[in-house]
Amino acid sequence: MVIIYNINELNAPYPNLITTIGNFDGVHLGHQALMGRVIQLARDTSGQPGLITFEPHPASVLGHGDPPPLITPFSQKMDLIQALGIQVVFCLTFDRALAKMSPEDFVKDILVTKIGVRHVVIGYDYNFGRWGQGNAALLKDLGEQWGFGVDALDPVLVNDAPVKSTTVRQLIIEGNVEDIPAYLGRHYQVGGRVVHGFARGGRQLGFPTANVDPEDKLLPRPGVYAVRAQVGHEPVNGVANIGYNPTFGANSLTLEVYLLDFNRDIYDKEMTVDFLARLRDEKKFSSPDELITQIKADVAQARTILSA
Repeated sequence: MVIIYNINELNAPYPNLITTIGNFDGVHLGHQALMGRVIQLARDTSGQPGLITFEPHPASVLGHGDPPPLITPFSQKMDLIQALGIQVVFCLTFDRALAKMSPEDFVKDILVTKIGVRHVVIGYDYNFGRWGQGNAALLKDLGEQWGFGVDALDPVLVNDAPVKSTTVRQLIIEGNVEDIPAYLGRHYQVGGRVVHGFARGGRQLGFPTANVDPEDKLLPRPGVYAVRAQVGHEPVNGVANIGYNPTFGANSLTLEVYLLDFNRDIYDKEMTVDFLARLRDEKKFSSPDELITQIKADVAQARTILSA
């Protein structure tokens, strides 16, 4: 997959491009439906399946206060998009100048003149241009004017409601990881490098943990989870704790993973962690022995879930 960060460096409009447009945080089932339609149209018309997205997230430029935490950091989002079959991504820098463009200028100057779209696939609620003034109806009118087609897809529904990134984000925040595959088509995943921690897990508790330094990523609600980790190309079942280690008086949020039946040095290795089920809230125990008893119960419960 080719990623084009500066469309001003294009020598000519891209040939025969079928594309969709959006931020695509989470690459959820609604996003996947848009990309699936792009790929189908490209296949049927000998076109090239593409995607137009924005960095940073528009909310970080337009919003008041902090932008929403990302479900998928850019690198993970690109990996997921490539796996779906998209061949070229145009990553537009979202700044005040782009935010102020009228819908008509966005279509004429960017979609037509610089990128050269042949067909655009959008969602039912797509808005574009200054203050979100453009919608699907206007894009279809502009497509007729400038010679490109437009498909506006109906929403993908889960529990009779459209799949949205805000819904997925809320499930993560609440720790409802079991519900997330219905929206993403996969388990929620956090990746990062294994770093040195306080070494309490192995030395004091008998359960050595991998301390994962997560990339810029939204962590599920603090608690204990049954997980499946990936170390290199090897999947490993495990139990993860997200929290502040209250039994030991710590005050920084950490992600620690006890890998079941695994005994290798993986410091400085990259690890991904899929969250399959929430086991319990984090709590403060009266002693390390009481914590050890609870960890044994967590491991037994996780083994049952992960073996199903």
